[in-house]
Amino acid sequence: MTAVRGSTIIGFGHYVPARRVLNAEIEQRLGLEPGWILRRTGIAERRYAAPSEALTDMAVPAAQMALDDAGLASQEVALTLLATSTPDHLLPPSAPLLAHRLGLANSGGIDLAGACGGFLYALTLADGFVRTHGAPVLIVAANILSRRINPADRGSSILFADAAGAVVLAPSDRAGTGVLGCQLSSDGSGYGLIQIPAGGSRRPFAADVPIEDTQMIISNGRAVFSRAVDLMVTASRAALDKAGIDIADVDRFVPHQANGRITAAVTQQLAVTPEATVSTIASFGNSSAATIPLSLSLANASQRWQPGTRILMCAAGAGLTGAAVVYGL
Repeated sequence: MTAVRGSTIIGFGHYVPARRVLNAEIEQRLGLEPGWILRRTGIAERRYAAPSEALTDMAVPAAQMALDDAGLASQEVALTLLATSTPDHLLPPSAPLLAHRLGLANSGGIDLAGACGGFLYALTLADGFVRTHGAPVLIVAANILSRRINPADRGSSILFADAAGAVVLAPSDRAGTGVLGCQLSSDGSGYGLIQIPAGGSRRPFAADVPIEDTQMIISNGRAVFSRAVDLMVTASRAALDKAGIDIADVDRFVPHQANGRITAAVTQQLAVTPEATVSTIASFGNSSAATIPLSLSLANASQRWQPGTRILMCAAGAGLTGAAVVYGL
């Protein structure tokens, strides 16, 4: 094992299902007036997986796109991290299957269930692995949240979507690359604000468990909003402080695409300019951990990320979990 100076992202990939679900479909079902969802969330449409698609069916093309973009041979990837809340099965984990389907014969594989912050937790862990072992890591974040939505629950129905995003980290001998500062946070006092009540060891599946209790609920939307904003802002400021830079030194801001109003509040408090902010929520909704790598890949497809770019990323979600990373390309 040889320590290296840093990591850098050398490959970006994403996948979104073909089915576009416009707001009108959901507004009609929930009895909402036209335009209500867009005004409240900034979402115009989202994607839903086909009935035949499982989580790894979406993760594979996103990962393959990132590997092709990186130009890596399959045997070079040493670790595969899959950030998801909707694996193919509760057991076994899906990452080994993902690595197998990609032909990554020399890769370890593990799932990370970090909800909306899962990608940034994975990115931080991957950066440490690359620096320590000097070997590439594949990170994929993917979710099929359309199958966790209660169609009658307004809070979850208007927000959540399906998508996958992926990045490949590789060793870098350049200074100022990789994780320059990070803050990983949690606040278990908000544990029940976003949850699926049944299906875990606290309340296992059983014949008398209503189907609604196996679907996602947001118990207090206002509390989620305020606490998510606080987590993202506080974590971002801490990550910037650890990196030894100010927000003016950041080139691009890529927040978790939770809700357009949350992004607006966070950017205002951090004093981030609209020009620096990457936003994909209008077209793709909230796919939890997948939104940041999806946004990174879509931005890269529009204009290639350049070496030396400093990116601030932040997220907050169920748990409650929060995270922010300042990353140098």
